[in-house]
Amino acid sequence: MHRPFSVLLIGLNYRPESTGIAPYTSGLTAELARRGVRVRAISSFPHYPQWRFPDGGVPSMSITTEAGVTVVRRRHRLPRKPGGLSRALSELSFGVAAAATRFGRPNIVVLVSPALLSSAVALLKARLVTRRPVVIWVQDLYTLGLQELGAGRATLAERAIAAVERWCLRSADAVVVIHERFRDTVVDMLGVDPAAVTVVRNWSHLEDAEPVDRDAARAEQGWDRSDFVVLHAGNMGVKQGLDNVVQAARLAASSGSRVRFVLLGDGNQREHLAELSAGVPAVSMIGSLPDDEFRNAIGAADALLVNERRGVAGMAVPSKLTSYFSTGLPVIAATDPGSVTESEVLLADAGLVVPAGNPQALLEAAESLAGDAELAAEFGENGRRFRATRLTPRASFDTFTQLLQELAAGRGDTRESGNI
Repeated sequence: MHRPFSVLLIGLNYRPESTGIAPYTSGLTAELARRGVRVRAISSFPHYPQWRFPDGGVPSMSITTEAGVTVVRRRHRLPRKPGGLSRALSELSFGVAAAATRFGRPNIVVLVSPALLSSAVALLKARLVTRRPVVIWVQDLYTLGLQELGAGRATLAERAIAAVERWCLRSADAVVVIHERFRDTVVDMLGVDPAAVTVVRNWSHLEDAEPVDRDAARAEQGWDRSDFVVLHAGNMGVKQGLDNVVQAARLAASSGSRVRFVLLGDGNQREHLAELSAGVPAVSMIGSLPDDEFRNAIGAADALLVNERRGVAGMAVPSKLTSYFSTGLPVIAATDPGSVTESEVLLADAGLVVPAGNPQALLEAAESLAGDAELAAEFGENGRRFRATRLTPRASFDTFTQLLQELAAGRGDTRESGNI
């Protein structure tokens, strides 16, 4: 029987944000609380993927209890454009706000990266003041991202970010990564001790539900029953390379194809994509949706798309795949050969893979699924099976909880476990 312990989690994203990292950070803390762990979270106010706070603004700080978790929200500076120096300053502002917040005496501190720079600030405080074991939970790798999205030779700023990431991960007591390929990267490229690295897969955060009324959901979105709808859900950012989807839609419109592309979500490229797709009838856009409406929208599609910019191979594992595999629909992945995304879709045998940045290949993959309902259904069921066997919340929560228990037993003082 394990003695009770306490956890402080610090991460920029939290519910009610419904895309990206937020469902996982809030999902983990809620599950830990359900298991009897005392949990406190320091986060910001909802702003992603729109990169803006709700109309009317937000206070400088709030404290609430959500699903048994004490959630402290601190307002931070939002970037004018979510990239480069503006993004770095935004992360630092959250790091300073988090570090200025009382940490208390948790047995373990969990830092979520992204945001890397805020995690670095919090790590300094945890080491100098709290002096408790620190876990860094890596959802994206900055060093790989800079390499894959950069123009070639690394700038001084990029080398500095890589050095910060290397220092953070080497300084942590444990590093949790979301994929086996990430483990290889942090060990081989960043020099982290293999014994300190644990793989905890992101789980499917959409619970099993009744089947979607497809006819009603399609009618609500204005999709004709004869349309073959290919839907891309989530962030509309640089690394998604969604110009490719608009170009595929242009080809579909000019050829009289019944394939229609839908972009669901928000992000810093949304305005650009809206301008690019103006006058293209085979593409439409939907804003971010709450879970129930999101489930209805993706469940009413015919195929689900992961689209990545050329050069993006290992920097991130698309969290949307965990949702996609819950639908029973086939997946199309437009991605570089050898990418993490390609390996996931092929491992699950859940759909077709085409080269990134090739709109003709994307359209042809969609048309092949439109013309072979049996193959599409087989891919969809394979994805469901993969989710049920490899992406269950229980397996991920058990692994994470065990790691935290071991750290608490080895380094934390459980006599102070209630003081968080």
